[in-house]
Amino acid sequence: MLIITILLRLLPLLDFIFVTTLAQNPPPYTPSDLILINCGASSDDASGDGRRWNGDAHSKFCPFNSQTSPASEASQQDQSIDRVPYMTARIIHSKLTCTFPVLPGTKFIRLYFYPDAYSGLSTSASFFTVTANDYTLLSNFSAYLAVSAKTQAGPYLFKEFIVTVWEDQELKLTFNPSLNSFAFINGIEIVSAPDGLYTRDMDNPYTLVNSNIFFQLDNTTSLETVIRLNVGGQDVNDTGMFRTWRDDSEYIFGGSGLVHKWRDDVTIKYTKDTPAYSAPPNVYITKRSMGPEPLINLNYNLTWHFPVDSGFNYLVRLHFCETEDVITGIDQRVFFIFINNMTAEEEADVFFWSGGRDIPVHKDYVVAVPKGSPSNQDLWLALHPNMHSNPTCADAILNGLEIFKLNNSDGNLAGPNPERLTVPAPPEQHPMLVGRTKRKEPSHVVVIVGSVVSVLFAITLILCFSVYRPKSKAKDKSSMLLFSYTSSSATIALSLPTDICRKFTIAEIRASTRNFDDQTVIGSGGFGTVYKGYIDSGSIPVAIKRLASYSKQGIREFHTEIEMLSKLRHLHLVSLIGYCDDQGEMILIYEYIPHGNLQNHLYKTKNPPLPWKQRLQICIGAARGLHYLHTGAKHCIIHRDVKSSNILLDKNWVAKVSDFGLSKTGPTGEDQTHVSTVVRGSFGYLDPEYYRRQQLTEKSDVYSFGVVLFEVLCARPPVISHLPKEEVILVDWARKCYRRGGLDQIIDPQLKGDIAAVSLNKFGEIADCCLKDKAIERPTMGDVVWSLEFALQLQETAEKIDNAGDVVSESQIGSLVTQEETTTNDDELFTHSGGPVSGSRSTVSIGRSK
Repeated sequence: MLIITILLRLLPLLDFIFVTTLAQNPPPYTPSDLILINCGASSDDASGDGRRWNGDAHSKFCPFNSQTSPASEASQQDQSIDRVPYMTARIIHSKLTCTFPVLPGTKFIRLYFYPDAYSGLSTSASFFTVTANDYTLLSNFSAYLAVSAKTQAGPYLFKEFIVTVWEDQELKLTFNPSLNSFAFINGIEIVSAPDGLYTRDMDNPYTLVNSNIFFQLDNTTSLETVIRLNVGGQDVNDTGMFRTWRDDSEYIFGGSGLVHKWRDDVTIKYTKDTPAYSAPPNVYITKRSMGPEPLINLNYNLTWHFPVDSGFNYLVRLHFCETEDVITGIDQRVFFIFINNMTAEEEADVFFWSGGRDIPVHKDYVVAVPKGSPSNQDLWLALHPNMHSNPTCADAILNGLEIFKLNNSDGNLAGPNPERLTVPAPPEQHPMLVGRTKRKEPSHVVVIVGSVVSVLFAITLILCFSVYRPKSKAKDKSSMLLFSYTSSSATIALSLPTDICRKFTIAEIRASTRNFDDQTVIGSGGFGTVYKGYIDSGSIPVAIKRLASYSKQGIREFHTEIEMLSKLRHLHLVSLIGYCDDQGEMILIYEYIPHGNLQNHLYKTKNPPLPWKQRLQICIGAARGLHYLHTGAKHCIIHRDVKSSNILLDKNWVAKVSDFGLSKTGPTGEDQTHVSTVVRGSFGYLDPEYYRRQQLTEKSDVYSFGVVLFEVLCARPPVISHLPKEEVILVDWARKCYRRGGLDQIIDPQLKGDIAAVSLNKFGEIADCCLKDKAIERPTMGDVVWSLEFALQLQETAEKIDNAGDVVSESQIGSLVTQEETTTNDDELFTHSGGPVSGSRSTVSIGRSK
């Protein structure tokens, strides 16, 4: 007894370690109020989870009647959807208030919607407002549009709200149809919750993230649940408040991180600050971490993104629990927490917060999402290792997450309805520019040496033409694209100029692919399978990309691809021939590219290796395509997914940039330097500055292209986790070797003896400059094009000298390189020295080795 007394006196030193050890399945919270109404049903019935729902035919809460609020069954009785509470509804034609005499305290209100047709009425025409006492929960709400915008399968939804009912107050839920419209509701659920579950007392306010402003979140605040996730685990239901914790895979950026479930026999030890009803044990025994490779972890963030309404404050609750045996004390796993590009925590240490292993803890943050355009934005969360305290583990973890929208000053929680997607007019084209840079374009003087006079004279003509070529103007006056869809049939309606983008019927597509025969599959595209087909009586081969399954992401990429490619025509961009939107299909038809993508000719392939000059020519072509995107239209177009698998090779080995599903228009105003947007792209190719700051510029494409350049040179993927640490990330390894003068040691073995030293060094210099940490220090794609052409010319010159049997010194090589007439600026992006030279420091043979 004495020992227990002593322990209890010591525990206040770490008051968050007042541990109550519970069984694996803790006793559920018992709600004081539990009301389940199956609207439109004439009798009681059980839902799939075994709970009993009351039919509302003689409801004591809602004054329904057959004239103004008739009961109805859904016209489509979908067997994949729970019958209770989704297959019956009340259709409400005039303002109606349901009154619930509940006990005072915090209540969950859940409203269930299945926007099907009822009694001949299409719910696409249903718009209504819902209030709960003094709070507006929904305003001019369309369940039809809300379901259409869902990314998860299932044409139904429920909305969850949290409100407080005061002493001597009833909960009044009012449905008010908009003008010339009607409301409908399938199910109503009211469940009490522990007071203070998500709120704090007046003397314990929150602080807004990245500010010193106090934020009062007490029982006068109403909340709407945006998301509730079981991070790293499957869907989980808790029994006391009947909350659902969803799998997080839909929201994790790029599928990154590893999921874990540690020790099935673990007992979660809840505390007074994190009681058993905070989250189920299964939330705390599963998690997502960054992975076991410290070098990789230090070069990316573990990131999630969530669609939210702008103009509101949000409560973000993060759930943590250390369950790994390797973590035995504080400062062993420490990480940053960033919310919406703001630092929420610099030294997140779960062991320190909780006081030990298997002890759960949650942290709350309030963040403001300012009102802006578009009205729906992404709120993002990112974790990154903090190595300042020399932790033993370069990692970050998360077990669970909840996000709530908070009512504004007038009690409103309602956001706008999702918008139907529309395709804006394609960008007007203007003359293609050589480079978009403020520095003066250099003119070049050729120094003629010995046997290479004629060769260098030709180079001079090429360079002069590239700098001074005349400008042409082409302005497009075609009509705008129209795009809309509905979720029930996934129907897409597009109107495009037929001379630019041809519309195909599904019958034509089936005929051209032998009804999507597996034998015609040639690969997988950005959001579907790619087939080889033939059109126009079998005379023209095409690549046909078919949307794999109905999804919001697929629709967005379909829309973007058409927007970007329908009017852009360039030798080094893949050509969009047409599209098909019959019978709910979303199909894009491109020119057929017989040699596939560049990656398939670099590694893990049976294709013969590409010679160095051909690799240079492919890089030059791809760079020209990107340069055209950045400068050849009225507004800059940023590709956002530059990688070797998105560079295709036609029958003549001409490079063509492809896959524009993630592309975005760049800054449109003179005073704009970037576009703020959620991060998109491919792991290994992402610009780290864009990743950190969510500020997109064309220099993000330049960075990704720099990765491709080293990929081409070394014939290996951007990341190989099983290599020694310093070699795992290609960018870090190649740049280090280049700066040490050892780039020739890591090139593709198939290129040994094939690359002139000066060409190799110039190529390495270009790639290194593309990969500079700060975007402002990187070259433009115009600069990259010029320098790659120069590297090719150096290679060709070296081959001619080699054929003559000459061996020249490094200083003589320098004299063969074109020099600027004017003094080079200190901040010149590319030097003409070629950077560190591979090979001997005195004499270098610039031909192939014999």
